[in-house]
Amino acid sequence: MSAGLLVETVDRLLAERCTPEALELAEAEGWCGPAWDGLVEAGFTRIALPETVGGSGGSLSDAADVLRVVGRWAAPVPLAETAFLGGWLLARAGLALPDGPLTVVPDDLALTAGQIAGTARVAWAGRSSAIVALVSGPDGALVVQIDPAEADISPGFNMAGESRETVRFEVPLERTRWAPAPTGVDAASLRRRGALSRILLMAGAVEAMSQLTIEYTRGRHQFGQPIARFQAVQQHLVVAAEGAAALSMAADLAVRALERGPAELEIAAAKVIADEVAVAATRAAHQAHGAMGLTQEYPLHRLTRALWSWRHEYDHARNWNRQLGALALGAGANGLFPLITAH
Repeated sequence: MSAGLLVETVDRLLAERCTPEALELAEAEGWCGPAWDGLVEAGFTRIALPETVGGSGGSLSDAADVLRVVGRWAAPVPLAETAFLGGWLLARAGLALPDGPLTVVPDDLALTAGQIAGTARVAWAGRSSAIVALVSGPDGALVVQIDPAEADISPGFNMAGESRETVRFEVPLERTRWAPAPTGVDAASLRRRGALSRILLMAGAVEAMSQLTIEYTRGRHQFGQPIARFQAVQQHLVVAAEGAAALSMAADLAVRALERGPAELEIAAAKVIADEVAVAATRAAHQAHGAMGLTQEYPLHRLTRALWSWRHEYDHARNWNRQLGALALGAGANGLFPLITAH
């Protein structure tokens, strides 16, 4: 399937499933069941995972395209956790994918005397058929699949109404499925990949926000003309559109870099850009919409709340800024220009 057809198919599926009624119900339930069921039926919840472990095949770019569409609809579904993160960990470790949605622990857990222990905030833990985690043991890191029934899950939600539970683990290793983490799979690589999943979701949401604002200002009239013709409003449109273009480009470059290697510089830079764009674009969009942007029946608030929730997941921008600084310092005066141009 071509990239264009893939995006069109997912977009059409979510347009049918992410109805106002379904999204309103998702606010209470923590996820959108109809959207998830549609993605499962179409095979998108296993995209970019090898068929040998139960995946649907495809490339990292395919998975990135699907995630951006999910972000465009602000669809509260665990696609990033299932295909992009948890499924990736299991596949890299050679473990077969279980049925149902997956989630992943964003921070590594500890293994002491044969027991996995730790506490983390986990997305959709109560909805998942399995929790996937990186566990630091005395002989190296392990990829572990944990039954949610083995953990203590306290309900919680993020600003967007998505399920974000506090999970406490005290699980004997023998009651899990596990395998040694292969080379290239560690806490740093999971953090980068998790950050990229949020960058892609945010890129889709900002694109939708920019388009929604353009359509609204073209249709809203004052003094006998569309408010999009007013210079002050045009400035807001430019800020939102510029942010959407910048974040889209940063996301594309980060995906391409990850296909080649660790992508430390590209993902850190894209996460910083995503944070800055989320602030600037939402401010501009709401200024252009006025009070309409806050009404329950209008979709702008869903995009806003999703963006402001995702921007701080997989670390705050200030820490990604520190990583960029460390990379620049490590390159030295003579290596700074090659560091930038090589990427």
